[in-house]
Amino acid sequence: MKKNGFSLIELVVAMGIVGILAAIAVPAYTAYTKTANRTDATRSMTTDAQALERCYSQSFTYVGCATAVSAPSSQGYYTLVVAPTANSFTITATPIKSPQTKDSECATFTLNNAGTQGATTSGGAASTQTCWGST
Repeated sequence: MKKNGFSLIELVVAMGIVGILAAIAVPAYTAYTKTANRTDATRSMTTDAQALERCYSQSFTYVGCATAVSAPSSQGYYTLVVAPTANSFTITATPIKSPQTKDSECATFTLNNAGTQGATTSGGAASTQTCWGST
């Protein structure tokens, strides 16, 4: 007798295997996506800091240099806010869209004119090494 197709047991075993693989792959992909978006935000902040430094080297003040930055946001996942004073600036990145809004490890990033990188978790603790990718 010739069998055509799959039995119900074979189908259930195959679905179980796919379910196990999905249970492993989805969290790994989500973590990778969050890390990639963080990297994009920190790259945008560094690029904006360079533009501010170029402007400062021409006018010897950071006031009025906020227009020199390239973009107000980072791929739509973070909003970048530049706060210049005469002799310093601070760039802050805050998540505005999922999955970054659910990122409990890295809630905000900061970068100042001295090159000091900062980061906070949703609980307020510092996690600069994890968030800026220097682990």
